[in-house]
Amino acid sequence: MKSLLLKHIQSKKITQMPLTQLQNILPGDTEYTTFANVIKEFETLGILRPVKKHGTNNKSIPLYYTYRINKAYFKDQLLETIQSYRLKVHPSIQLQVYFSLDAKQWEKDLPYIKKIDQYLKKNGLPLLEVSAPERSYALVEDEKWIDFKGGKSVLQRIGLWDKLKIAYNTDPLMLAIHPKHIQKEQHAHLIVENKATFYEMLEGLEKTAFTSLVYGSGWKIVSNAHRLEQQMGLKKGTGTVYYFGDLDHEGITIWHILNEKQPVIPAIPFYQELLKKEATQGKSNQKIHSEAVNHFIKYFPKEDAVKIKTVLASKYYYPQEGLTKEELALLWRQGQWI
Repeated sequence: MKSLLLKHIQSKKITQMPLTQLQNILPGDTEYTTFANVIKEFETLGILRPVKKHGTNNKSIPLYYTYRINKAYFKDQLLETIQSYRLKVHPSIQLQVYFSLDAKQWEKDLPYIKKIDQYLKKNGLPLLEVSAPERSYALVEDEKWIDFKGGKSVLQRIGLWDKLKIAYNTDPLMLAIHPKHIQKEQHAHLIVENKATFYEMLEGLEKTAFTSLVYGSGWKIVSNAHRLEQQMGLKKGTGTVYYFGDLDHEGITIWHILNEKQPVIPAIPFYQELLKKEATQGKSNQKIHSEAVNHFIKYFPKEDAVKIKTVLASKYYYPQEGLTKEELALLWRQGQWI
């Protein structure tokens, strides 16, 4: 009851409030004595100040018919709260701007500030530039937060925007081209997540139906995949893009974000071959992205989809390096799946 009343009082822009208004926000079966004791406590704390000329209700615990809201109390409480956080968050997080903002902004930003504080205490300030989705995912477990959900503004308010090395001028794609296919009207492109797999597959490119092999470099591909056709001098919309990465939460999330920007199809035969292997114990710091996994497994037969979810739930995964050079070459040459 106390927190409900306090929240209601704090939310009001008016300076005076009738007693009946306070009573009406509580359930009808609330005992008067309980309600009156809370109001008396608010009087003692200086949250509510009675308007004495309006008189009292003359009940066993008399309450005034009207109370004046002490707005300064809430401001003082907010300042004390912000100051306490200033003393315990990572030193790179600056909170002084909140002394001049309202409580709603502080309450809205606080959950993100806590997550960012936790990240910085564990990892420190980053040394390398990464894309906004990757940094966003690392900070608050939501790859869209920085660019689409107000994250940039929060980072600016707490003085971190220029310190987090978020790259928008991204590097060009690293890719290999099949020269005989470049003149075709339609093209197939395969993005692979890791460098070792890229080099393993490089020699076999000319024996496939693919026009290009692209090195995704982990999260970097999220920021520069849109340049693929432009960088190759191809007409826009003439290609189908496939993706093969680690069969783990991070690899699936990278695919998921790519697929939200433009259609990208999981390279199913490679993943199915991985599923025949023995899974490896997972990386403990990976974030679970259930939406990405659920979208990803829709491309697979039911049996494979169930196995993928089971393995990931058990905190195991399949690194794409689990396939040998020969297995990669055979799967790629067959190519009936494109």
